[in-house]
Amino acid sequence: MHSTFASDNFAPVHPEVMAAIQKANLGHAIAYGADPWTEQFNQVIKKVFGPSAEGFVVFNGTAANVCSIQQTLSSWQAVICSTAAHIGTDECGAPQAATGCTLLTAPTVNGKITPEACSAFLHGNGNQHHVQPGLISITQSTELGTVYTIDEMKKLVHFAHQHHMLLHVDGARLCNAAASLGVSLQALTSDIGVDILSLGGTKMGLMGAEAVVFLQAGLAKDFQFVRKQQMQLASKMRFLSAQMVALLDGDLWLRNASHANAMAKLLETKLRTHCPQLPILYPVEANALFVQLPSMDILQRLQKKSFFWIWDYEKAVARWMTSWDTDPAFVDTFIAELKCLIR
Repeated sequence: MHSTFASDNFAPVHPEVMAAIQKANLGHAIAYGADPWTEQFNQVIKKVFGPSAEGFVVFNGTAANVCSIQQTLSSWQAVICSTAAHIGTDECGAPQAATGCTLLTAPTVNGKITPEACSAFLHGNGNQHHVQPGLISITQSTELGTVYTIDEMKKLVHFAHQHHMLLHVDGARLCNAAASLGVSLQALTSDIGVDILSLGGTKMGLMGAEAVVFLQAGLAKDFQFVRKQQMQLASKMRFLSAQMVALLDGDLWLRNASHANAMAKLLETKLRTHCPQLPILYPVEANALFVQLPSMDILQRLQKKSFFWIWDYEKAVARWMTSWDTDPAFVDTFIAELKCLIR
């Protein structure tokens, strides 16, 4: 398949990651994480997120989210998240099925929830007839391509802790958010009091590795049993750990995220220049654009030329995602095809 704006999951494995996998593929190594690559991963997590951080690799993002909830909540508790949260819209009920917890969805402004929106779910606290909120989960960057500022996150962390809850970040695109804000991964998580992180790797050029990272001391107690019970303990863990080390122990995460973000801004600039009549629905702050096309007919004809996902069928809204390997020439070709169609 040629380049698309469908998803950063469509992009190939980054050459540096592939090289790390090949380097790990020499000889025998002890299984289930007792290998040098996983030990290096453990050290890199502390280097990147701080000395209290403990990381555990898993196979995919849904598992990272489910395991985070499983570790921290009982089945009578609830997660407060946005109406667009991946855990609520794109994980086939896995969090509820695996943990028994309820998802309480809060309205958003440009994909972001606020302490005020979360406070509406606290009226039943202490009442045995109601689920008890124990976790606020936010997505950074959000499902709408926007980015929580550090100040916005600090307010959510303060609100969560004030009400005896934890703050979880679904960081499938955390690297894009950090690159957008020009801050380190630690500055966007541990330093402001985030408790748990689902750290994305696949969208950053990994073959298939994500991680659950506990950022505060004590939260990871007995998590190895949760990971095993959720079928996320890799036997040949060295190949997952090697990918994460390649991404984090250096600037690969920043290079990949910065390029993806820059390509989204380039696409936005070209779109505003050549197709100014098309509304861009949300601020372009990471690597996503949401654009309303004149009709579903035009949208589907464009989709046949270069595949992407339809975000809203009723309103003919397309979601265009850029990735670490997006070519500026492809942006030009795409805009040229779009111009022809809307004429």
